[in-house]
Amino acid sequence: MEHEGGRFRRKHLVPPPQVESLAELNERLAAIDIAEDARHIHGRPTSIGFDFEAERERLRSLPADDYDCGIDLTPVVARNSRITVRQCYYSVPAKFIGAKVRVKLRANELWVFDGRKVVARHPRLTRRYTYHDFLDHYLEILLVKPGAFAGASALAQARAEGGFTKVHEAFWAAAKNKAGDREGTRMLIEVLLLHRQLPAEALVTAMETCLRVGSVSTDMVAIEARKAMEGTDADDAELLAGPDEAATDDSTATTADGGARVISLHARRLPPDPRQALPDMSKYDRLLNPVAGRDSQTQKGHGA
Repeated sequence: MEHEGGRFRRKHLVPPPQVESLAELNERLAAIDIAEDARHIHGRPTSIGFDFEAERERLRSLPADDYDCGIDLTPVVARNSRITVRQCYYSVPAKFIGAKVRVKLRANELWVFDGRKVVARHPRLTRRYTYHDFLDHYLEILLVKPGAFAGASALAQARAEGGFTKVHEAFWAAAKNKAGDREGTRMLIEVLLLHRQLPAEALVTAMETCLRVGSVSTDMVAIEARKAMEGTDADDAELLAGPDEAATDDSTATTADGGARVISLHARRLPPDPRQALPDMSKYDRLLNPVAGRDSQTQKGHGA
């Protein structure tokens, strides 16, 4: 084993490969392993891959429970909503600022737990003093301070990783053009918060539909995203009346036959109230409280 390990390192890992992440390195090693299956050891008529398949049946089966090869750590979340692990920095949701969190550090990943629930999952960083942020972890802070959104390092990383798409950029530009920089950025952040509840593909489709009809309403994006999830044709813009409906709760949609109907966003979001209105009890006040009735008649007499 030691001889083969040294041979593999000298042949394939000298000089050290230049990769951007451990995932890329593992992909290269997997490709090398596949190529190694065709290698013949001197003096043997069969390849390594052929011999391994012949010996596979004699190997013991894997255990039912995976072996936990990570280590547990309990760092404190700093003011910038990051934790420090092995001289590298990882973001966590902003609500954990100042608290201790449990971290599982593995060879390829880092998991952050709140109790038994995983609240953040990062690729493990290999260079000291580097950081990895998720834009979603800072949305509550940026919603209060939208002016910091444009220069946020988490936004730059989301753009580089493809999470913040060109559709998001177009929606942001349209929202700022309509409502101003501050309110337009806040509208975009509200759409980004919808990613926690709705699939990203449905939201991107919904933003494209809203942009086609000139709308930047967060409510409209939510409705169109749910329509996309249900398989409704995204080109059907009957819920979108025009660019001025964002500030109202009710919008008018034009149907195919030229008619118009009013669609209430509250009616679509909330079920009908099953309670019945209470009857008018004022006529029973005199019977239930005769003293109050006499006092009221006395006051009327004095007033007359």
